[in-house]
Amino acid sequence: MATVTTGDGQLVSYVDHGGDGPAVVLLHSFLMDVTMWAPQVAAFGQDYRLIAVDERGHGETPANAPFDYWDVAGDVLAVLDHLDVGRAAVIGTSQGGFVALRMALLAPERVAALAVLGTSGEVEDEQIAAAYNQLTEVWIAQGPETVIEATAKICLGDYDASEWTPKWSAVEPERLRLIANALVSRDGVLDRVGEITVPALVLHGTADLAYPVAKAEALVAALPKAELVVVEGGAHFLSLTHAADVNPYLRQFLSANL
Repeated sequence: MATVTTGDGQLVSYVDHGGDGPAVVLLHSFLMDVTMWAPQVAAFGQDYRLIAVDERGHGETPANAPFDYWDVAGDVLAVLDHLDVGRAAVIGTSQGGFVALRMALLAPERVAALAVLGTSGEVEDEQIAAAYNQLTEVWIAQGPETVIEATAKICLGDYDASEWTPKWSAVEPERLRLIANALVSRDGVLDRVGEITVPALVLHGTADLAYPVAKAEALVAALPKAELVVVEGGAHFLSLTHAADVNPYLRQFLSANL
């Protein structure tokens, strides 16, 4: 892992897989890290310069104070600055999609194309936010083993979570509170994504337990140049759980727009 320190002192860890191809930023889901993108690195890493970032509070990137996804978008742009990458396509799953949308709004000249999977442009539903807050406090008070199974089901569906649950169990309580708060208190950007004029690909699974396909449909309706791909049986963290289904669409999208 390499690191960069932003202008406001935030340390950001990332992996630059290198190569001479066009740059593509990979932004992972809640509770995950850069290794989530192994299927995509294997599938088209030889054709593109894949840059995977550990988002604030995840993996090897710390979080020491409250933050929002605009802050994380700034972190990712700082990585691109450090690497002297002027423009890149951005792919984000779930939380990574929240960050990707904000990158395209914050610095539209830096984003060449946008692909989001299992994401939403809206605020978190009030009842769901309350449930997630309760889950977080149970996790902290009673131990992760009390909620890990439920969390894995929401995030990964029937996918084998055994690689990830030990990492989740190791998340410190204060870090968990910070990343959970960023998730449930995020602002909505659906009323602004009409400003994003680059090509966009929105992929969503029919078995997504966090967001219904309607969230993806609303996002596509608001984006000026968006295409929707619905993956039958696809779970929430779609790029990992259903990589074989989504990788051909991602490859075709990148090929057409980079």
